[in-house]
Amino acid sequence: MEVVRSDVPSSKAAVAASPPPSLAPRTRPRLLFVWVCSGILLWTCLVQLAAVGELWRLPFFGHTSNRISRAIVVEPDPLPLVVEDHRDTPALPSLPARNYTSNGFLEISCNGGLNQMRAAICDMVTVARLLNLTLVVPELDKTSFWADPSDFEDIFDVGYFIASLRDEVRIIKRLPKRYTGKYYEPLRMPPVSWSNEKYYLEQILPLFSKHKVLHFNKTDARLANNGLSLGLQKLRCRVNFQALRFTPEIESLGNRLVRLLRAKGPFIALHLRYEMDMLAFSGCTHGCSVDEAEELKKMRYAFPWWREKEIVSEERRSQGLCPLTPEETALILLALGVDKDTQIYIASGEIYGSEERLAALRAAFPKIVKKEVLLNQGELKSFQNHTSQMAALDFIVSVASDTFIPTYDGNMAKLVEGHRRYLGFKKTILLDRRRLVKLLDLHQNGTIPWNAFQVAVHQAHEKKMGEPASRRVVKDKPKEEDYFYANPQECLCKKNRCDNLLGSNSSF
Repeated sequence: MEVVRSDVPSSKAAVAASPPPSLAPRTRPRLLFVWVCSGILLWTCLVQLAAVGELWRLPFFGHTSNRISRAIVVEPDPLPLVVEDHRDTPALPSLPARNYTSNGFLEISCNGGLNQMRAAICDMVTVARLLNLTLVVPELDKTSFWADPSDFEDIFDVGYFIASLRDEVRIIKRLPKRYTGKYYEPLRMPPVSWSNEKYYLEQILPLFSKHKVLHFNKTDARLANNGLSLGLQKLRCRVNFQALRFTPEIESLGNRLVRLLRAKGPFIALHLRYEMDMLAFSGCTHGCSVDEAEELKKMRYAFPWWREKEIVSEERRSQGLCPLTPEETALILLALGVDKDTQIYIASGEIYGSEERLAALRAAFPKIVKKEVLLNQGELKSFQNHTSQMAALDFIVSVASDTFIPTYDGNMAKLVEGHRRYLGFKKTILLDRRRLVKLLDLHQNGTIPWNAFQVAVHQAHEKKMGEPASRRVVKDKPKEEDYFYANPQECLCKKNRCDNLLGSNSSF
């Protein structure tokens, strides 16, 4: 009689447990099937446990997952792009979730370009923390001038965003089903601009007793620059500098641009905001032809949310409210002593007037480059027609540059300035356009020679290099004071050392 071996140690038990000869051939496949299924099940459990261990940084599972990953061989890409996080944030945060009773759900629709939306997201996370709300992953603007169809997860690492803030705010990807049906309509409203904690606690929080879901349909500049508690100000910084990390694809390509530039030496990132939308919005037509000025005016009237329609260009320019032209920028850079052989990366979209308008700047500085020149078409293919993703690449390069020079103080200029302060007050030349246009006009009409012009430009920027400084406060006029995200001084120094670092507070 044939005996089928098993793992049972007793031979008598094995004989007793062996099936009749007629059933033995059918039993072997069954046993084999059970062993295979058990192996698959155990392997699946091991992989899942390793993933959980990696998420929570458990030592045993961390080592296990490392051994598993080393056992998997992945063929490298033809052009590998290594992710190098320039903000030195951890790969995956392991933070305990904050335990609180949520007062309701907050949905937000961001408006504006990438950096305006970035600041708004930081503000709304802070509001959610203040009011003990559950935040839904923000919805990005798809209807503005840029018409970028990108969702939050196309630009930012959504998993990292949620995990890195879980000790402060509960963030979910979508509302629970009971609040998404056709019979439930959330309260939609824009919060008041530049509001403080009192407004949100006394005017917004009570609304959640009746409406479990509020949808803020405008989020730009809805939180005050000053007067907030230190904890909330630091949370705004934490979201901005740590939680809002770009996707690995954007980080990789942005850092590839930085490596290509660094391989040829130091470089300047020039935020040349001489783009059609900015010129139309601001009403600045200095240096434009009559036809171009008319084209920009028509565009301004085509967008109803741009409130100012009739604008006197020269008056706006004399107030320092216009971006410098490429020709003016060339003169200023020369006056500042920028070497003609310096690499200059143009961090912007399409320049109004295209390459023809860049002729004077390129003649003065031949080593001008753009991302479209440094990268091949294949690398940029997935980013085309996605202006926010393209702006993210410029953001990475601008933050990493040796010197950053914006020709207009828009949202990107301000947020890059703040990032560079946070990274150790990296050199950022903040052009005083109001003084510069006067000097430019005096030089170009022959009133002052080049040497005097050069000295005057230097003197105008001796203390405008992104060094430590107090944020300027203008009581009851938040639009005129320094923007929080350009100089988040609460996050730039340690307790009891801010006064020494920043000096006395400046207010008007």
